Order: sequence, then C-alpha cells, then structure tokens
Amino acid sequence: MSVLVVADHDLGQLSPATARVVHAVSQLGTVDVLVLGHDTTGVAEKASKLAGVQKVLCAQSLGTAEADVSVVEALAKGYHIVAQSANSCGKDRLPRLAARLDIMPVTDIVEILGSNRFVRPIYAGNALQTVTDPQPRHLLTIRASAFPPAANGNAAPVETIDVPVVSAAQLIATHRTESDTPDLAAAQIVVGGGVALGSAENFQLIARLAKKLGAAIGATRAAVDAGYAPNDWQVGQTGKIIAPDLYIAIGISGALQHLAGIQGAKKIIAINNDPEAPLVKLADVALIGDLFELVPQLIAELDQKLP
Repeated sequence: MSVLVVADHDLGQLSPATARVVHAVSQLGTVDVLVLGHDTTGVAEKASKLAGVQKVLCAQSLGTAEADVSVVEALAKGYHIVAQSANSCGKDRLPRLAARLDIMPVTDIVEILGSNRFVRPIYAGNALQTVTDPQPRHLLTIRASAFPPAANGNAAPVETIDVPVVSAAQLIATHRTESDTPDLAAAQIVVGGGVALGSAENFQLIARLAKKLGAAIGATRAAVDAGYAPNDWQVGQTGKIIAPDLYIAIGISGALQHLAGIQGAKKIIAINNDPEAPLVKLADVALIGDLFELVPQLIAELDQKLP
C-alpha cells in the first residue's frame, strides 16, 4: 500500500509530530511526505532524512486550508492512505478532504493493528475503540504522542511539484504566540499550571520552572479561559493531547477533561494544597502544600544542581 503523509512545519522547522506519524504509518506501506508552503527547502531536507520515507514532495501553498486541501486532493488519488497528525491543522484539513473524496475518515488513532484496523479513544479517553475501515482508501489522523518518532539517517529524494490551485479564500494575516519552549504535543517534559495560580503574572512561575527543565508549558482550560495562559498551551479534551515522560501539574485539581489530555504521561508529579484532588490521587509523586512556597523552593534546588 502507498501512504502520503502531510507534514507539519512552522517557521522553517519540521514538527516533531511528523516523524511520529511517519513511524506510525510506515508499517502500512511505502511512505511519501508532502510539504506544503513557501521556502520549504530546509523542511523537506529534514523530512527526507526520516527512516521509512521513500520520497518528499514539495508544493506551493496559498496559506489557506481550502487551497491546501485542493493540493492534497489532487495527489490523494495516487495513494491508498493519506495521513496527518491529529493536531489543529490535521483536524481542519482531513475532514475537508474526506468531504471532497466522499470517504469516512478515521480520526485520532493511537494504535495501528493492520492495514484497515485502527484503535482510537472514545468517551473522553475513558475507552478505546477498535475500528475496521472497509473502504478502498483511508484518511487518517494520528495522535502523534502515542507513537515514537522515526529514526534519522535516510536520504530520500526531494521533488518539487506544481499543482494549480484556485482558492476563493485569501490569507490576510497570521497571529502566533512567540515561545522558545519545546512543542507541547511532542515534549518529553511538560509543566502545567491551573487556575489556582491566580494571574498571568503568577504563571511566570510555571515558565521559570519549565525553562530550567527544558520543558514545554501547559495549562488547564480554566486557566486559559481566565486569561492566565494562551490558547495554544491548553491541555485536555478540548486542547492538546500530550504523552510526556514527565508531567508536573501545579495547582491543577484534575477535571475529567484535563485528565483525558494527559493519559499518556508516563510519570506525573502533582503540586497541590488539596490531598483529595483527583490528580493528586492519580500522581506518582504528590507535594502537598502552597504552590507559591513549593515551586520557588523547587526552582532554587534546581538552580543549585543544574547549570
């Protein structure tokens, strides 16, 4: 079977999620990677190094979901499977593509059992569903955090293609949150903060600890809704799904929607003043006390032990 993976990239950097998606689908057949955008030479070169990639295709993009889907649609006819990470871009592109091709997509896959059998979470992650897809072609979104990344060392050829696209939509502007922290969806360490921090200024405690650990920053929906943290830090059922090696939850009680987003975390440390909080009971290690006392102490200890 032939597989087309639509790459995720930003600011000239290939997203770590792409390597995980390539690893996930490489068992299904030969993998080509599609890189959409302008000036993507560096991104394409990094994609070509991923193990399992047979070819990298570069296509110009008008910057809108409508135009991007037109490019993918033109190429999709030559592949049995089209896949992308189950992030905001994948959740936007693949359903649009599915509507155009009249194919039912299989979304948020966490395990691949065969060429047409996939496992996905349901009921806010409280159950896993095995789906058999009898369609001749498959459209898949992959939960990247559920799979290890593909190794480097490959040298796949890079090919520039020209796919004429007419779009009724026009990109006017882009708005982003500037950050030098790791990508939240693929980070090995995540420090998360809840509404108990009380303000955006107090959220700097989270940022300081995360910087010291080289970690990504996460937040609960309540903290985001209160304006303490930007939307792209939100972790949970309506935010990003993460699976870090270590998740440090600070001032987070553990609402069901948040727990659905961290089920893949290997180790959890909870810092909270409520020993009965659901996340405290779930944690591997719990520090009970005032976070405004415990977190500065933790940072001071790390300052002594880490460069």
